[in-house]
Amino acid sequence: MAAKLIANLIVLGSGVVVRAFSQAYRQAIVNASKTGVAQETVQNMAHKVSKTMTEHEARQILGVAENAPWEEVVKKYEIMFENNMKVGSFYLQSKVFRAKEHLEQSRPQAEGQAQEQGPGQ
Repeated sequence: MAAKLIANLIVLGSGVVVRAFSQAYRQAIVNASKTGVAQETVQNMAHKVSKTMTEHEARQILGVAENAPWEEVVKKYEIMFENNMKVGSFYLQSKVFRAKEHLEQSRPQAEGQAQEQGPGQ
């Protein structure tokens, strides 16, 4: 008799816990969509899945400030690329290359064209 009573309590208790959990989960989703957390989370997940480098990461790899001139970026790139070629670290060499490549792409087009033409042209 006691075992049957305990079994009924466990079954009923687990049903209550499952219902409470599902209601709390639904409410959390509603709250997240109201505050914009859901969209931010989706954007962060998309970035992690695509494995693209951000401009901040590229600047950290090359060790240049956000307002550093392009010449400094190229100088740091060349030094780091050559050093990693001598040491034999292909992984680091490719990270340095990808960082420079990303910064080239994110560079303003007008600045890039003015520097390619050179001064006074």
